[in-house]
Amino acid sequence: MTEKWVVGVDLGGTTTKIAFLNTTGDILHKWEIPTDNREDGKYITINIGEAIEQKLQELGQSKANLLGIGMGAPGPVDYTNGIIYNVVNLAWEDNYPLKAKLEQVTSLPVYIDNDANCAALGEMWRGAGAGAKDLVCVTLGTGVGGGVIANGKIVQGISGAAGEIGHITVIPEGGAPCNCGKTGCLETVASATGIVRLATQKLNGEPEYQGKLMEVFKNKGKVEAKDVFDCAREGDSLSLAVIDEVAFHLGLVLANLGNSLNPEKIVLGGGVSKAGAILLDKVQANFDRFAFSRVKDSTKISIAILGNDAGVIGAACLVMNEN
Repeated sequence: MTEKWVVGVDLGGTTTKIAFLNTTGDILHKWEIPTDNREDGKYITINIGEAIEQKLQELGQSKANLLGIGMGAPGPVDYTNGIIYNVVNLAWEDNYPLKAKLEQVTSLPVYIDNDANCAALGEMWRGAGAGAKDLVCVTLGTGVGGGVIANGKIVQGISGAAGEIGHITVIPEGGAPCNCGKTGCLETVASATGIVRLATQKLNGEPEYQGKLMEVFKNKGKVEAKDVFDCAREGDSLSLAVIDEVAFHLGLVLANLGNSLNPEKIVLGGGVSKAGAILLDKVQANFDRFAFSRVKDSTKISIAILGNDAGVIGAACLVMNEN
């Protein structure tokens, strides 16, 4: 190995993505392992350590040339101490010392941050936010995640919970329950899960409607977010109504974030962002409607370009920021 490598880890509830990158953020090797939640999640860090060792052996490389490990984890993180909170999906106890555990099994320096923060860092370093030092990244997937970067640095907050954009309340009264324990969060509306909930609610509430989405619903017994976007492109009225509702709440939240932070770019990622113009044009229109004039003129909404690699690239960036 003639150059130093960095390890990026994107820890998920089902699978863990791991990559070796060079110091300029190019992915050299990447692979996945299952996330083993058995016995209070004690095997998660052990398995990551073993996977790194095995891959190094396969490649004939030495651990001595690794600068360190960066990891994005799903939950609020105390960046300074590498402690992760509220990790029910991973079976760890609260206040889990993730940094210390992974350093123990790998004998390498480890840096931990929230997974959405890492995705934001990745997009800033090598993606749609390249060149921007003030950036908001919103991931629209099964849930809604977020990361805020100010002057090139992740905004952590006092307890590691800054950037929880998905839990901004958009429906203060009578909103749907969210997994966080609140109701009416943006996540209950703008995530893939939220879009399906809205569509199903409308289908059940409008028995006289006989459009394209109802055909899909009857054939499959359910609808998916992709079905809503596909039917909307064909002019389906109910699907368009769902997208109007989603775009209103998302555009309003993004405008308020813009008004608060005035970032150079707001980057939208995750599966829902792949819907394209049918959603994004309406989000932009609502952003323009609610954003302060100078924010509207200076903040650009862009689509994330790194896809599933954003997490490992951003995690590697954590290491580079410390070296």
